[in-house]
Amino acid sequence: MSIDTDLDRLYQLKPSEFTAERNAIAKRAGPRAADIRALPKPTAAVWAVNQLHWRQPELYRSLIQAAENLRATHKAIVAGRRADLRAASRAHEEALEAALKATLDIAAHDGHPPSDATRQAIGTTLRALPADDPAGRLRHALAPGGFEMLSGLPAGGRVIPAPARKEQKRAAGKHTPAAATKEDKAAEARARKQAEAVAKAVAAAEQVARREEFEAARTAREAEKAERRVARAREALDEAEAELKEAEREAEQARKKRDAAKDRSDAADQALADARSRIE
Repeated sequence: MSIDTDLDRLYQLKPSEFTAERNAIAKRAGPRAADIRALPKPTAAVWAVNQLHWRQPELYRSLIQAAENLRATHKAIVAGRRADLRAASRAHEEALEAALKATLDIAAHDGHPPSDATRQAIGTTLRALPADDPAGRLRHALAPGGFEMLSGLPAGGRVIPAPARKEQKRAAGKHTPAAATKEDKAAEARARKQAEAVAKAVAAAEQVARREEFEAARTAREAEKAERRVARAREALDEAEAELKEAEREAEQARKKRDAAKDRSDAADQALADARSRIE
């Protein structure tokens, strides 16, 4: 069995089983041992998103395809090409909604009903997919980038609407100022105003996107930190309970030895008293 196969299996385990199995894989990983031992235990949100890949692969693939299509649409618009941003955004939102519902169901079904912070981290991570990590082996929560944060906004990305483009081309076709008509000049002015309005809308949308991206990243980091603190506290509690049980077991053994020693001492004292009685 290859190390990558072992890692695929590792990320399908429950979070409570992750650390021990990761360390076991690292022991037989040879030159990859250090990298594997450094893999962080997934938070509840990251674990749930990984399980979507393993348990609902069709939903996961649909989300990735929709996200990639949305990114390609944004890039086409930025490059000045025509593209249907509204349809791409709608398809991504529908895929995202289905993926989010399935991921939350997976978490609840496995006995880990997500908190509000975990739900938010799951949502932002799903929206930010695809990631650099291999599918199903996500290590950290994600935050959406610029293209994803712009999804759902009005499709103002057609830099100049089609009618204005025609008017602009018609105006450009006049080779001398004397040949330009009042209608052509008016069309050119309207096109310029429309372009300026679109540029302002895009700039405003980018500002909103940056603010929302920062806030999403901040809350995702806070949620992940909180999940890590909870995980560390649980591990410490488990260790403390194990030490308590061991101490109780040792104390019970010590009590039994003490009682046995006392019984032997009492028997020796009685034997001594009996011996003295016989001598007397």
